[in-house]
Amino acid sequence: MPYTPSGFFCDRLIRERERRDGEGTLNKPLRFNGQDYNALRQECLQRKTLFEDESFPATVESLGFKELGHKSNKVKNIVWKRPKEICENPQFIVGGASRTDICQGDLGDCWLLAAIACLTLNEKLLYRVVPQEQSYSEGYGGIFHFQFWRYGDWVDVVIDDRIPTFNNQLVFTKSAERNEFWSALLEKAYAKLHGSYEALKGGNTTEAMEDFTGGVTEFYELKEAPKELYKIMKKALERGSLMGCSIDSLVPARFETRTVTGLVKGHAYSVTAVEECKSSQHKDTKVRLVRLRNPWGQVEWNGPWSDNSKEWATLSKTEKEKLQHQSAEDGEFWMSFEDFKKNYTKIEICNLTPDALEDDKIHKWTVSVNEGRWVRGCSAGGCRNYPDTFWTNPQYRLRLMEEDDDPEDNEVCCTFVVALMQKNRRKERKMGANLFTIGFAIYEVPKEMHGNKQHMQKDFFLFTSSKARCKSYINLREVTQRFRLTPGEYVIVPSTYEPHQEGEFILRVFSEKKNTSEEIENRIEADHPVPAPASAGEESEEDQQFRTIFQEIAGDDMEITANELKNVLNRVITKHKDLNTEGFSLESCRSMIALMDMDGTGRLNLKEFRHLWNKIKQWQGIFKHYDADQSGIINSYEMRNAVNDAGFRLNNQLYDIITLRYANENMNIDFDSFISCLVRLEAMFRVFQAFDQDGDGTIRLSVLEWLQLTMYA
Repeated sequence: MPYTPSGFFCDRLIRERERRDGEGTLNKPLRFNGQDYNALRQECLQRKTLFEDESFPATVESLGFKELGHKSNKVKNIVWKRPKEICENPQFIVGGASRTDICQGDLGDCWLLAAIACLTLNEKLLYRVVPQEQSYSEGYGGIFHFQFWRYGDWVDVVIDDRIPTFNNQLVFTKSAERNEFWSALLEKAYAKLHGSYEALKGGNTTEAMEDFTGGVTEFYELKEAPKELYKIMKKALERGSLMGCSIDSLVPARFETRTVTGLVKGHAYSVTAVEECKSSQHKDTKVRLVRLRNPWGQVEWNGPWSDNSKEWATLSKTEKEKLQHQSAEDGEFWMSFEDFKKNYTKIEICNLTPDALEDDKIHKWTVSVNEGRWVRGCSAGGCRNYPDTFWTNPQYRLRLMEEDDDPEDNEVCCTFVVALMQKNRRKERKMGANLFTIGFAIYEVPKEMHGNKQHMQKDFFLFTSSKARCKSYINLREVTQRFRLTPGEYVIVPSTYEPHQEGEFILRVFSEKKNTSEEIENRIEADHPVPAPASAGEESEEDQQFRTIFQEIAGDDMEITANELKNVLNRVITKHKDLNTEGFSLESCRSMIALMDMDGTGRLNLKEFRHLWNKIKQWQGIFKHYDADQSGIINSYEMRNAVNDAGFRLNNQLYDIITLRYANENMNIDFDSFISCLVRLEAMFRVFQAFDQDGDGTIRLSVLEWLQLTMYA
């Protein structure tokens, strides 16, 4: 098997190549952990064995890391069993997948189950996540698979069907039908995606809604809900949107406790229908009703319009049939829209993306997706409260090109939704990771700068107010908000609230009309000003000194090695009292030799050394400019401007690499590291240009050529 480089940047390049090959789409999902469902299943059938998933084994590690970890008493009596060991005649799906197939077990993942219940209302969406061809009879090999949207890509997750049990009962999600297992297996696949079952504890329904659809979610606080909320909910359900709601609990100890009305605080519910019906007693009056479902599969609202309430007597048989009214303790119930607004705190609506709305002639989204990363010391600048570093955050240019069809107050505007999602924090929870507090601001680009893709500098943000921004920075996986702005160009700046917080994110922009958003990536290029050689009469005192030192160290052959170069440079540099440095390391001097060594001898002659010295003097001036306090270091955030002043235009990924490679633990860069960085940049640009004979910006290297270049540089 060929060697695959590891690390974030290599992984990112690989992911980008996969996308270019069409990987990551619904029709060609990425294989999670590289597992191919069809190949693995075929192998099991040929060997007549049942699949055992080594990447998510039937062990404590897959259960959890703290409350479900090795030291927990909860896991001692858990036994992993296959459905055929639990009951007779197990089925994947019995009589079609429905919302009653989802009953919560001993895991605080009601948020996930509420989303699954919503998913069952749309078969087309459901069977994307839960492929239908799976069975416990024909072709059974103990292997199943499910598909999820994960940070811009669809991934196919393979699992075996060993499920945690206690006393032969499923510990976690189960179906009301004892021999039905699709919901338990779906939960297991989702747990594998995030590292363990325990990683699913506590969350927001929108998180799972988006992972099932690739959609974007909007929040409404019911106390501040718009007047047309009923209409919004009705249209959303007609479009297949997923919808969840909850009642906030001010006291954490009272989470998931039943109130006198039968509703549960701090608990996620699904909204499964919104209807209007006519009362037989008041024919001119229409009653607005909302149907909800408790993922527990029991515990229901006992107020007006509950299963056995007197209000149902006012409806005709036809109306009751239309509403599918039935009296059963199944966790599903109706309530009036007014009672819904009074009792619930917030509602979440997951709007679907174009591929999910292909049958909808009215509503189409335009979606643009951008991946990004905050790197400590380089592009993790924090919010606007930190003006010295805010400008270094990743920046995205947004072009709004078409106004809405139905402008409000005759105002020409474009409506769009911005969604900023932080990646992998749930999966990294076992390492102590928590959600960052994140948000974004939007700035209008002056007309004279339209089409200019340069990264906006510090002064722009110091003297320009944001045109719009998210309501607040918050520690959710995703922050979303709807905006209305006039057509034009804007810059979106996503950030964590505090600087120096490192993580990955995706930024999505959804609009009903055409828009484009892309990361502002400076064109990668370098100036190579060659300092004019000084004539003999123009030699400065310093030039004369190093000529003398050079001749003294070089000897008769007038060439110096890396070790001799170190002695020359450090003897000269110590005379600069305004430059607080310990001098150059041997490794730096080897890089300098590689840069200036035109004849491949591994040594420098006086001409090559003089050319190098002129460069070092130029770079030394840049360093001193940013080292205003003469501390001998510059801040890694300032490195972006220093590199630019040296004649190199780079993009954010390269600035990130420079910070990782050359900054110390305090995010500072000393003089030796600064010069080493510029030497490496100069050398690699020069080599690339030498190989890029046709100037098209791409080169082809053999393994030997690649290693020769990178090992010597």
